[in-house]
Amino acid sequence: MFYTGMEPDRRRLLQMMAAALVADTTPAAGPVKWSTGTELPKLKAPAHACDCHHYLYDSRYPVDRRGIMFPGNASIADYRALQRRLGITRQVVVQPSAYGVDNRPVLAALAALGREARGVVVVDDNISDAELRRMHERGVRAIQFNFAPPGPTTPAMIEPLSRRVSDLGWHVEVNVWAAELPAILPILARVPSPIVLEHLGHIPEPEGVRDPLFGMVRRLIDRGRTWVKLAAPYDATKIGPPTYADSSALARAYVEIAPERVVWGTNWPHPGEDPKPDDALLFDLLLGWAPDEKVRHRILVENPAVLYGFPETRDNLVLRR
Repeated sequence: MFYTGMEPDRRRLLQMMAAALVADTTPAAGPVKWSTGTELPKLKAPAHACDCHHYLYDSRYPVDRRGIMFPGNASIADYRALQRRLGITRQVVVQPSAYGVDNRPVLAALAALGREARGVVVVDDNISDAELRRMHERGVRAIQFNFAPPGPTTPAMIEPLSRRVSDLGWHVEVNVWAAELPAILPILARVPSPIVLEHLGHIPEPEGVRDPLFGMVRRLIDRGRTWVKLAAPYDATKIGPPTYADSSALARAYVEIAPERVVWGTNWPHPGEDPKPDDALLFDLLLGWAPDEKVRHRILVENPAVLYGFPETRDNLVLRR
């Protein structure tokens, strides 16, 4: 089963518990599970800033052995501590590969987190339209195709599933090693929904923007429907912290090419990454990736609102006039 209903009383209780956890939104320094460092970031997050890519892990759910190994529990309370440290209020919970197509962890989290959260699920072609509609009602706005590492979905599923979710206003997110991207480019060119490439498109370093694979991604972006997540700069870096200079050059290129179609994410709790990075340092990279404050606001607030359907805010309305 892809969806398990939740009694209304239990859902209300979860929402009340989540509200209590986030009642104090004042930035607070201190240790955060699955993250190093304790200091506040230099970058002050604007109101309604969104982390567009993070995971939650719960040992009560069975693990799909095809995904990244279960790292240990990473709870809503743990993530709230990260939100307070960074000063962000909105979030997008992505289905971890550890759970395959069992989306119960994401759906339970959305029930608890309420209107400031959206979800990305992993489904295969066995899912029914009714289940997709129920997921939409719970806050899901995208399906992910994860090929890094390979999981329960295949490239052949991308086009038919994207057509089914397009009517819901969803998009498709693709996590694929750049070397394997050419094989699925013809498929991505046919999908009707927006496409989001995760983790900076996995362009290899140190070549970065000079790699022919970046040119392929650039052509996808230029067609007007492809977005990129500025997340996990540590994945391909050869330079590493604190500057991640090679990955940072790639991130700046994406911002310059299409500032209206990039979003930012923590990738917390950084599955597979050891040692864990300093999330405040990663957040501060945005100061160099997007030096203009209005562009950063677009990346952190306006773009996520468009892509994931968050409510309009007074700030957004003012900026669009």
